[in-house]
This record gives sequence, structure tokens and C-alpha cells, in this order.
Amino acid sequence: MKRAAAILIWLVAMATGAAAQDAAPDAAMLVADRVYMAGDDELIAEGNVEALYQGRRLQAERIVYDRQADRLRITGPITLHEGGNTVVLASSAELDRDLENGLIRGARIVMAGQLQLAAQEMARVNGRYSQLYKAAVTSCRVCETDRPPLWQIRARRVIHDRDAQQLYFHDAQFRVLGTPVAYLPRLRLPDPTLDRATGFLIPSLHNSTLLGFGMKVPYFIRMGDHRDLTLTPFITGETRTLEFRYRQAFRRGEITFDGAVSDDDIGLRDTRGYLFGRGRFDLPRDFELRFDIEVVSDDTYLLDYDYSDKDRLDSEISVERVRRDEYIRGALTHFHSLRPGESNRTLPTIVGNAEYERRLHPGWLGGELRLATAAHSHYRTSGLRTDGPDFDPWADGRDVTRLTASADWLQDWTLAWGLRAQVRAGMAVDRFDIRDSGGLSRTQATEVTPRTALRLRWPLLKTGRGGATHLLEPMVQLAWSGGETPAVPNDESTRVEFDEGNLMALSRFPASDRRERGLTAAYGINWTRFDPDGWQSALTLGQVVREEPLVEPGGTGPSFTNSSGLQDRQSDLLVAGQFASAGGLSVTARGLFDDGFTTTKAAARAEWDTDRADIGATYIWLRSDQAENRNGNVSEWAVDGSYRLSRHWTGSAEWRYDVASDRSVRAGVGVTYTNECVEVDLSASRRFTSSTILEPSTDVSLTIGLRGFATRTRDDSYVRTCN
Repeated sequence: MKRAAAILIWLVAMATGAAAQDAAPDAAMLVADRVYMAGDDELIAEGNVEALYQGRRLQAERIVYDRQADRLRITGPITLHEGGNTVVLASSAELDRDLENGLIRGARIVMAGQLQLAAQEMARVNGRYSQLYKAAVTSCRVCETDRPPLWQIRARRVIHDRDAQQLYFHDAQFRVLGTPVAYLPRLRLPDPTLDRATGFLIPSLHNSTLLGFGMKVPYFIRMGDHRDLTLTPFITGETRTLEFRYRQAFRRGEITFDGAVSDDDIGLRDTRGYLFGRGRFDLPRDFELRFDIEVVSDDTYLLDYDYSDKDRLDSEISVERVRRDEYIRGALTHFHSLRPGESNRTLPTIVGNAEYERRLHPGWLGGELRLATAAHSHYRTSGLRTDGPDFDPWADGRDVTRLTASADWLQDWTLAWGLRAQVRAGMAVDRFDIRDSGGLSRTQATEVTPRTALRLRWPLLKTGRGGATHLLEPMVQLAWSGGETPAVPNDESTRVEFDEGNLMALSRFPASDRRERGLTAAYGINWTRFDPDGWQSALTLGQVVREEPLVEPGGTGPSFTNSSGLQDRQSDLLVAGQFASAGGLSVTARGLFDDGFTTTKAAARAEWDTDRADIGATYIWLRSDQAENRNGNVSEWAVDGSYRLSRHWTGSAEWRYDVASDRSVRAGVGVTYTNECVEVDLSASRRFTSSTILEPSTDVSLTIGLRGFATRTRDDSYVRTCN
């Protein structure tokens, strides 16, 4: 038959009728150019043979089934697909009828499209084990040339356990470009289909002017399906460190802990360490529990070992629920400063917050009714009663508790010509309880703040000839807030950010211990352009004008700092813009400008994100301000990014430069070579900062990783081609 398709009951076509009744579950499909009988015991299929049986797909030139021996003789070239991850190539084979036991000659196995095992012959045992003799294993692209692969493992015998997803090597040699560099009597590695397995991970070499030269060899411990532990020893002439990471997944949450313990000759302590942990759990009735732990033994440990740049640690536990018309959150936070000159005794190190907000839509009243309550308390371990400036929260040991309740009604209308109007009216009540402040053991105060506002917006839409859409929206708000600022210290609102997010707010203070009072007007304009080709741009201009400048109780000074842009009767001009192109370029900038158009505060971020590049640059400028503990101007550049130079080479760099001090803060450069079977990463960084407890350091790191023994390491863009 020319390309005849014969649907057979596999191995039963020559059996008796009684035997056929039991073979139905083993049904197979056989397709070939010719299928015929040779005598009473042999079924022969020739020419483009393809057989499907129990999830396996076999392609060969010729298959002979010997019923008497219950064996298959297969002539190649042979291709056997098993599941979706393994392909076996061979020249010939002798197997049982289930393709699970037998001998395969000239075998080559490809796993997950990335790891290749080649051997003179391979024995299959019970469909689970594949024993390869005189085998070579690599994930490198092997071309038909005399040049050996970049790396390979040669072994007298390799056993692949398909169920355990493990590879066992006996008398193995690790070779680089064909040259043996290491001998391993026994070696076990996971195959690329295994997600998690106990064993060593990719090692890396590190050299630091502070810590010395050493190697990190992570060891991964699988502690079940839902938890694991990674231990990484790091030993040099200056330190003996053990890093660790513990992860565990629960039915309704997850936790992760990272940390290290060191015995070194660098710090003042013999034993140093840190612990960072975080977790999340789903609670009943849509609540969510989160926690965050940050603990360190001393102020410089994180920087000495390059674990983190944080100079203020925060540990927090919170419970939160967010619904369409309701928000509930309670949190307890502990702060710990690592900054020189800051005392954790006089900083508010323990802070508690509780918030509740509810939105109602009463039909009899119309509009929206917002009800909110909040409780805040912060505690200093110091018992000092010497009251310093209110903007200086570390000047004394005062402890503050604040309770706030508010109710606001909002109603929106659409007027003629598309003009949008909103009316807001409400009231807030603040209660303060302050201890250990200004020589007094306790101070209490209560303030009621009525407030109302009228906001008008006029969105104008236009579509240009090229399909670009322009949205122009002038806006203005007239607001009034009553009451007086109580004679309480300013502990929470010492730093104010004036931006497009709070341009139309009733109060621009970040907390309720200070509120904007009196008659205030805010006006601005938003412009946005959307291009059908993917370009987008936006611009916001705005300003605030008030009847009288805000001053502290008793007229001791302005409520806003000089660099906030809000300290005068007329605020600085707010200018904010965004731009994004279809090519991956995006720019965001924001600035405050005074009457002489002199910059008060400015920040800009530019990013270029494409398939080959991910580059970003940031610039900030802050005016000197004694009220914000800033004795000089701050001007800094920060650049970071990576660029794929070619198919296999990627370069990266980072640089942070203090323009005001005319010195570099940190710099780093790196290069990575990646192909289908290896990844080499070389990086160097320099930290220039120094203090009485910190000295500059230079770090060099080299990591060489073999690709192919872990899942999801295949990336066709890195695969080399054969000429």
C-alpha cells in the first residue's frame, strides 16, 4: 500500500480473538507507506513509519514486530517523543511492545529543548530509567564540526530517573572546550523538567577591598512542596559569613526571610548579622494580614556586605481591607535609624495607625457622603521634656496621640457647555494628647475644623487631522476651612510635597496635626495629548493663593517650610509633565518655581525601555532649608541601566553623582555573556561615601552559571547558530 493508513490494535493484530479482548485499552495507531505480514509471527511497517501509543510518538524508517519474542526491531533514523519535554533520537533500537524496556543504539536525548545527552547505546528499564553508556551531556549547541562544545560532562555511565527527574553521573569529567578540568566520581543533577530539588546552585566569586576574596556557593534545600531553605557560606580572610533565605507558601499566604550571620574583623562586634522578613496572609471577610521585619546588628553591616542601602529600617505588621465603598487599616510600625547623628531614643520609633473610611450614597440627600476616623500614636523611648523646634522631632522625648473624625458631603453636576462643578462641605474634629513636651508632663487639645469648597472643571476635547486627541482642562477651586491651629508640636507634617496630586486638596499637609485654614484658591490647567501611533504627553500647571500666609500657633514662624513652595500668600508655580513614545522612551518631570522663576525644588526621571535597552536617569534638586535639616542645596544625578550589545553580550552600569559636593557617591559597571549553555557575569562597583563609622570600598564579582539544568532557562534569542 502506498502511504496506507492502518488503524490497528497494537500487538493484537496477530493475536487470537480472546487475547484481543484484553488489549483494547492499549490501542495504537500505525501509519506507514507499506504495512504487511511476513509469515505468521512478523508484522512489518516500512517507509515514513509513525506510531502513536500511550502518549508516545515514534517515527522511524522501518519497524518489525516479532510476536513470538514480543519485541520490536526498529531501524532509523528514529525519533521518539515522550510527553512534551523529552525527545529521543537514535540510529536503531530493540524494544518491547510498550517501548519501556530494551536497547537503543546511537542514542541522543533532548530534554526541554535545552539539555542534550548523547551515548553509544542506551538501555531503557521499565519506562522509568534510561542508562546511557559512554555518555556526553551538554546544553551547548553542537554543530557538525570537529570543534567540541564550550562545556560538557563526559561519564562512563549516566542514569536518568524520569519519575524523580534526576540525572546520576558515574566517573564523570567536566570538560571545557574538550579539555578535562575536573573529575567527579559521583554527581547528581536535576533534569530541566524539575522545578525544585535539593542541591548546589550557581557559585560566584567575590573580591572586596573591605571583605577580601572568597566564593559563595549556595546550597538549596527542598523541605517539601511548599517550603525551602537556601544556605550560602562566604569565607574570606576577613569574614566568615553564612547567608540564608527561607521561603514557605501556605494555603492562604506566604512568608520569606532573608538574613546573614558574620564573624569578621571589620566591625566593633565579633558577631554581626541582619534579618529581613516579609509575609502576607488572607484572613476571613476579605481582610489581609501583612508583616515586614527589618533588624540589623549595627549601623554599617548592610553597607559593608552590600545587602541594602537603607539607612532607616522599618518593621511593620498591618491588617487591611479594601472594598469599593470601604477602607479599613490598622498598623503598628517600629523605626530604627542607621544615620549618623540620629538618636533612636529621641526619634519616634514606635508608631501606631488605625484608619476607617466609608462612602455612602444617600438617596434622600444625593451625592456622596464620606465618613472617616483615624487614630495615630507615636512613642519615643526618651523621657526628656526639653522641647526643641517643632520641625525637629528628635529634639525631645515627647509622645503624641491623635484621634480624628471627619464627615464630608460631595455633589457633582454637569452644567452648560460641559462645565463640571463639585460642591464639598464637611467637618473634622482632632483630639491631641501629648506627654513629655516643653517641661509639661501632659498637654491636651481639641479642635473643630468646618470646611467647604467649590470646584469647577471644563474638559475640552479635540481630535486633530492625524487622529491625535487633545484634552484641555482648565480648573479652579475656592475653599474655606475654619478653626485655629491648636498649640501642639508639629511632629507629623514636617515635610510637605506640593504636586499635581494635591493641587486641589483642602489641605496639603500629609497628616492632620496641621491643616490649611482660611480662604484659599487653587487654579491650574491640564493638557493631555494621545497619538494613535502610541505617543502620549501631558502637562500640568497650577498655583495656590490664600488670604493670609499660614503661621504656627503664637506666630512663631510659617507653618510651611521654605522649600515646600507653599510658605507665602501665593505659592510657587507648579509645573509637571510626562512624555512617552512608542519606542519605549518616557520622561517625567516636576518642579516648583518662585516669582522670579527660580527653582525651589525639581525632580526628573527619563527611561528608555526596549528589547535591547533598559536605561534610566534621575535628577533631583532641593533648595537648602534649615527647617528640613538641610544646610546646603541638594543636587544629584543617578544613572542606571543595561544594554544588549550583541546576541550574547550585555553591558550594565550605574552611577550616582553628588553635583553639590562635586563627588561621586557610587559607581558600578558590569558585563554579561550569555548563550544557550552558559552565563558569565562580571561586575565591579565602588562606594565612595565615608564617615566616622564607614569607609569606602570596592567590590568585584564573577559568576559562572551552566544553563540547562534548571527550568525556564531556555531563551532562543541567545542560542548560537551553526555555519
